[in-house]
Amino acid sequence: MIKISPSILACDLSELASEVSRAESARADWLHLDVMDGMFVPNISFGPGLIASIRDRSKLVFDTHLMIVDPLRYIDDFYRAGSDIITIHYESCNNQQAVLEYIRSLGLRAGISIKPATPAFVLEPLLDYIDLALVMSVEPGFGGQSFMPETLDSVRVLAQMIKERGLNIEIEIDGGITPDNIAEAARAGITVAVAGSAVFRAPDIAAAIGALRENAGNTEIPADD
Repeated sequence: MIKISPSILACDLSELASEVSRAESARADWLHLDVMDGMFVPNISFGPGLIASIRDRSKLVFDTHLMIVDPLRYIDDFYRAGSDIITIHYESCNNQQAVLEYIRSLGLRAGISIKPATPAFVLEPLLDYIDLALVMSVEPGFGGQSFMPETLDSVRVLAQMIKERGLNIEIEIDGGITPDNIAEAARAGITVAVAGSAVFRAPDIAAAIGALRENAGNTEIPADD
């Protein structure tokens, strides 16, 4: 079954604790936390202080996505804030393996993300050091963008590489995911879907998460030719 990780970037931050509780009550699997520094992407969101402020309000997996330059500088801060997964961007530094190994050394799950234009094969040397690979299906930086279907090619490449290596790695997709396109993403090989607007801006969060999960879960992965 595809896990659903609602992004708080789309929630009402003035009612953050309540929004997190709503997502948990609606049976979200994870909570996606988009951290942006205004340098790696043209937007600023929040830092470890906000994450720490809601850690004791939720039992959800905190799925922290660092869209920041030189992420190694801040891994300890996000660890102390209560992150369960820390995902860095391939494009954000030149020491990806060292950062991923450090994340794991703290007992956390390590992830790595690629922008839409970055080919998935660049992650092949890093597969032994990650628990999650995140494919951005929009240009990172702002919520509410339209899904880029061509990014599913990266999902397919990752799924094949992971299968060939016999590894247990989650494949996550983030950007413009709705009940209308999650089935296609599931067929491509995702195991986790980030959804912001489709969840937090829906009239009924539980119904929105249910629709995402149902549409993805009803999809059969095609057999190999």
